[in-house]
Amino acid sequence: MQPEQLIQTVALAAIPVLFAITLHEAAHGYVARHFGDMTAHQAGRISLNPLRHIDPVGTILLPLLTLWVGGILFGWAKPVPVNFAALRRPKKDMLWVAIAGPAANLVMAMGWAMIYKLGFSFPGNYFAEPLMGMADWGIKINVVLMVLNLLPLPPLDGGRVAVSLLPHRQAFQLAKIEPYGMFILIFLAITPVLSWVLSPLIKLVYKLLALLFGI
Repeated sequence: MQPEQLIQTVALAAIPVLFAITLHEAAHGYVARHFGDMTAHQAGRISLNPLRHIDPVGTILLPLLTLWVGGILFGWAKPVPVNFAALRRPKKDMLWVAIAGPAANLVMAMGWAMIYKLGFSFPGNYFAEPLMGMADWGIKINVVLMVLNLLPLPPLDGGRVAVSLLPHRQAFQLAKIEPYGMFILIFLAITPVLSWVLSPLIKLVYKLLALLFGI
């Protein structure tokens, strides 16, 4: 990607990316508080302030790098601290805390799809094209974050969902992977494997959104 193209892309993607990571992480903290864990609340992480959630490497460096070289936009925010032992029903409530982030991304993807549809309804309008460009990035980043986080690999949300649903013995074995999960994910990201896994799922969600909103 040429520098001019990168600057234009960043200008369109910046707001959708910040909303995607901020609301994803805040959703985890909000649901954790609802089920009895005040850790994120006390740390000030149930916030719509993006600065509280930005990770310099995962939120800025890696997304810029993936934009530059091409491929699936990849990155992460600082995880919201959750003390699962403080939840009223730790194993069961973990499911709702974990699923809150991807659910927030799905709602945002649908919201951006509606904005894209709105921009499409006003062809020739001065603001329509940049609005549609921003909405396109909003759909893209939220769908990618949702699908990526639903992979059954701790510490991703999908890993926590799997730990919540599996019988205790299997859940314990899966949870032991967590200290190595991010290294596994980064390894998969620098190989074609992550793209092979995610691309069909991402395309499926795109098709469902297109069907729902006629875009």
